[in-house]
Amino acid sequence: MKFIIDNIFLIALALVSGGTLLVPYLQQRGNKLSLLQATQMLNQGKVLVLDVREPEQFAAGHLREARNIPLKELPQRIGELDKMKGRPVIVVCKNGTQANRAEGSLKKAGFTEVYGLHGGIDAWQGQGLPLTTKEAK
Repeated sequence: MKFIIDNIFLIALALVSGGTLLVPYLQQRGNKLSLLQATQMLNQGKVLVLDVREPEQFAAGHLREARNIPLKELPQRIGELDKMKGRPVIVVCKNGTQANRAEGSLKKAGFTEVYGLHGGIDAWQGQGLPLTTKEAK
């Protein structure tokens, strides 16, 4: 007990610093896929890649076979994806922050397997993974 009383400030500092390390993990919402997991799903096929960036960003480079529906248009255009509700969906944005909102919209529309790409297209490019500029389906 004497040790705890003598070192209360060090113990408090350790608890606070440990807590701050946990905050990013506790704040993550939605299902996130690592780059490896996303690559594996893409290679297996039968996955819908939904890119929610603006058309100019999408045209500059995107994942193969991705569909582009900007986030602001998603609520009005979500019906275009109805026939793909049985497929897993990977939501891609610039850096992974906007994917959460798109995930919520898709889940409300009845999509059950929805994942956000952790780090977005920036992380994908940062690892040197391939992008395409061909027109999406």
